[in-house]
Amino acid sequence: MLIFTSYTVEDVKDPFGILSGKRYEFMINLDIPEEDELFEENGVSVRAVVKAEAGEAVLVTYDLLETTTGRLLEFDLEDEEEAELAQFCKEHLPE
Repeated sequence: MLIFTSYTVEDVKDPFGILSGKRYEFMINLDIPEEDELFEENGVSVRAVVKAEAGEAVLVTYDLLETTTGRLLEFDLEDEEEAELAQFCKEHLPE
């Protein structure tokens, strides 16, 4: 289970107007227990891109990052964790 501690969300601009729907970029800080394989001493964050169109929201992509350095981590979330992330993003889309 993922524990989300804080987040920011920004509208991703499409200067050429070629993408359908709207895109949002989430930066989410996670609280990872020390015994978890994802644990990093400097913290773990997720950068997620969500597409919102016609009342639906879909997780397009995500990256796990070391919080203080922004270093890309070579891990993927498990399926149920990815579903939790997608649900969190859907619930926190801007109005």
